[in-house]
Amino acid sequence: MNTKLKKLITLMTVLSMSAMLLASCGGSSEDETEKVGSGNGITIFNSKMEIQDQLLEMAKKYEAEKGVHVEVYYSSDTVSAHLATRYASNNPYTLSMVDAKDVYSLAEEHAEDLSAEKWVGDTGYAISIGDKVYGFPVCVEARGIIYNADAIKKVTGKDFNPEQYKTLTAWKGLIEELKKGGMKTPTGVMKEDWSLGAHYLAQVYEEQENPDSFLMDLSAGKVKMADNKKFNELMDTFDVLMANNYAKESAISAEREISEKMLAEGEIAFMFGGNWDWSQINQFDYTENMGMMPIPQDTDDGTNEMLVGGGSKYFFIDSSDNTSDEQRQQAKDFLNWLIYDEAGQSFLVNDCALVPAFSNIKLPISDPLGASVSKYTVANKLVPNYNYLPDDHYAILGAMFQKYLAGMSDRKGFAKDIDTYWGTKTLTSHSE
Repeated sequence: MNTKLKKLITLMTVLSMSAMLLASCGGSSEDETEKVGSGNGITIFNSKMEIQDQLLEMAKKYEAEKGVHVEVYYSSDTVSAHLATRYASNNPYTLSMVDAKDVYSLAEEHAEDLSAEKWVGDTGYAISIGDKVYGFPVCVEARGIIYNADAIKKVTGKDFNPEQYKTLTAWKGLIEELKKGGMKTPTGVMKEDWSLGAHYLAQVYEEQENPDSFLMDLSAGKVKMADNKKFNELMDTFDVLMANNYAKESAISAEREISEKMLAEGEIAFMFGGNWDWSQINQFDYTENMGMMPIPQDTDDGTNEMLVGGGSKYFFIDSSDNTSDEQRQQAKDFLNWLIYDEAGQSFLVNDCALVPAFSNIKLPISDPLGASVSKYTVANKLVPNYNYLPDDHYAILGAMFQKYLAGMSDRKGFAKDIDTYWGTKTLTSHSE
């Protein structure tokens, strides 16, 4: 490659990265300190990367229709740390989209009481603290095993019925059948710390009879993770995912986009994930019949018939003097638009491919992963999310899980890492 060409490629890369940074913030820096003045509109903090582009486009249309200026910001930083910088500069967002645990930790000091809003009666997923409602549920999300039924039928010649593969024993049998039929590596594993630490490992806690009590005992050293039945059941399944992973030899380097492309196009049949993955999968030449199923487990506690999920991502409205009453009303109007206006409903369900958390929204869910989640939700077959994990949980234990995925530790070592982490935490019980 000649010197001129190298310089041109470098310049194009820099310009491309700069454009991406500007686009992700709607043309503004997320750390910008200029405040939105009284009556000039609202700012929205988005912590859900998959719908950033949709939110930016929606902001333009909403302003054109309603005459209210909307600025959307995204940050990949830890939500609590990012918002802390805004509070410290007396420049909070009007509306902040956060995880449930952030509502519990931030709302009493920073959020407006929304108890009087009409939508409170149309959802079972709002977050209350005491007698006040603070959290507006953006959607329902769940996780489990994503499957490509067309890819399975192409190899086996039979329609795939996930209910026939609730146990690990049965599922392993199917995987062996797929391998004998020519699909050499039927699974994919996402290596991201949030997928491993915040989703797969978290399910170990969530499937306990009492997650609070279990984690308090773990923190106090009264139980050891290596001895826990649920941990071993779920890790048995994870080992099968690892052993049949298309990227087994370089699992820690596997790119999410490649894994989802292979799943979408039927090169692999299974991958652990959630219905949020549809926003990535639908970018590829996906096959028609895909869906989600519970993680297969050799268990008798019923969890192998359930996804894990519930309300996911919550808006709260700033209550400080840095936000005017007019802006707060504009924010409330925006939330009502999302659930009572046809355009708002369509934005949630069709543009963002989200499963709505409100009973009044009757739009059909077009994406197959969301449709699966809706089916399990209606059947009351969701293991509830545990909403109180420490902020550093997925980063620290996600990294330990990555070591396990990379073959740098064994199950005993990983379990000890988990024990060590929780031994540093002082916990209290929670009730929602």
